[in-house]
Amino acid sequence: MLVLLPPSETKRDGGDGAPLRLDALSFPELGGTRKVLADELVELAADVPASRAALGLSPRQDDEVARNAALWSAPTLPALHRYTGVLYDALDVTTLRGAAAARARARLAVGSALFGLVRADDPIPAYRLSAGSALPAGGTLAARWRPVLDPVLAAVAAHELVVDLRSGSYAALGRVPGAVDVTVLAERPDGTRSVVSHFNKAHKGALARVLAGTRAEPTDAAGVATIARRAGMRVERPTASSLSVIVPA
Repeated sequence: MLVLLPPSETKRDGGDGAPLRLDALSFPELGGTRKVLADELVELAADVPASRAALGLSPRQDDEVARNAALWSAPTLPALHRYTGVLYDALDVTTLRGAAAARARARLAVGSALFGLVRADDPIPAYRLSAGSALPAGGTLAARWRPVLDPVLAAVAAHELVVDLRSGSYAALGRVPGAVDVTVLAERPDGTRSVVSHFNKAHKGALARVLAGTRAEPTDAAGVATIARRAGMRVERPTASSLSVIVPA
């Protein structure tokens, strides 16, 4: 099982790993696009106003531009420790121990606008690039990633179940055939439901933690639902390949 996480705009500073080496990352088929995008970001960082426009930043976020300028020389961290924020707080991977921690490192991966797809231990620097960013070279990031990322994700899905927790903009970077898609729904006392927005990431992070550490090896959405229910989550299956996590409104 591979649990595919979205990245976060917020990232932890620093690190104790050597500077970025693309050949140290998983999925080497993505290396060409990674190199092009990384070089574009570094070049763009030389023009701070243009970086703000392309990346959707304010002047108070110029430190994000500085991160991109240092992309090739900055220290690295394992991907799962680089990303921060609500989902990663709920995932809380640093508190997993022993076999659960080993399973998490093997099962967790992150969809990235810069790197396409990285596994938990892949060493990456801090950077700023979102799926909706508009780089000066033109073309959407989805249009640039899908020709190379679609085949990689299809190959993964051919050998293991993929639980896709990415948001829509990141899911558009590469499609996963047969993936288990997850939606979080808030249920009101009268029974009506709506898609959760604010706490969506927290509930997906909690599900990712359950799936990362379980001894079970699910092969379909039904198996994923069983694991979630055993962990006390309320889950429904609206279709054969999708899950809805139901939470109080």
